Amino acid sequence: MNWIEIKALHKLYETGEVKLNKTISKSPVFKNHETALEIKRNRKTFSRNLDFIEVYENKYLEDYSRYATFLDSENLLKPQLRFEEKDIKLLIDFKEGIKDGSLEKLKADLIKAQESVKGFSLMFFKNEKYLDKHPSLVDAINSIFNIKLVDNKSQQFLYVLQCYDPKLIILCENGNFLNRDKLPRENGYELWYAGGKNVPKLEYTYELRRGLPIYYSADWDKDGLEIYQLVKNIIPDIQLLHPDGISRGIKDTDHKSHWKDSENPDSLSGLKKEFYSERDISLIKELIHKNHWITEEGNNLKIMIENNNILDGNN
Repeated sequence: MNWIEIKALHKLYETGEVKLNKTISKSPVFKNHETALEIKRNRKTFSRNLDFIEVYENKYLEDYSRYATFLDSENLLKPQLRFEEKDIKLLIDFKEGIKDGSLEKLKADLIKAQESVKGFSLMFFKNEKYLDKHPSLVDAINSIFNIKLVDNKSQQFLYVLQCYDPKLIILCENGNFLNRDKLPRENGYELWYAGGKNVPKLEYTYELRRGLPIYYSADWDKDGLEIYQLVKNIIPDIQLLHPDGISRGIKDTDHKSHWKDSENPDSLSGLKKEFYSERDISLIKELIHKNHWITEEGNNLKIMIENNNILDGNN
């Protein structure tokens, strides 16, 4: 759902109707409320009934107020604004992190690394080209962090979320966990982020490890596990964390990483069988068979650590 839909839902709630446009005419959210008989599609408008008022107040009102207040404070409330809801939430997280100081280290690293738009996009938006299509989102990020993301270049900087008395290192495929510092710091997990496929720099990290065991947190899809294999070739003793998150359909989520030879799960989509435990192999086959994937940020680091008996040394 994007801001056009969010704003239209609020207008429908406040005034009783909203004009049809291309966005809301095709919106699955509006379609769901229409199917539930909470709103009615007319020739040129959507209108609501009394049931929709209660539904809106329970499901949307609090979030709308939060989004609108934030967007207004950042001077982003413009007629052409089309930010996705997930992007608005991420911008709010950035703003709060800068305000409370938890993202000051990330900001310093971004400046030191002369981070690119592509690198930042890969870190927080999965697709390295995502921000290329959303220049107004780049402007908002630059404004919140008070930085200037530079033109795209190959990323050569290793991001580290430090903690007191680290017990282990977790190398993350994506940068999302580095933006949520409470859990890793409370549990002694030092987090690294190299930038997706930008793994050659890991050849120079031996001394940075200080003898700590190292583990890999991945998206469980074809691309994510292929990146893990690249890392494994550079750091042979790295261990893959088994996910605890819920799998989702690749087609349902419009995901771009597709399993190869999906009719034959035993092929493991061309992955190297020797890099995986029997439990991992069983899950990969299941994901291929169901045409599902598991996003890295849908997992819980502490649960994955405990499930793998890492802290007990039993892995």
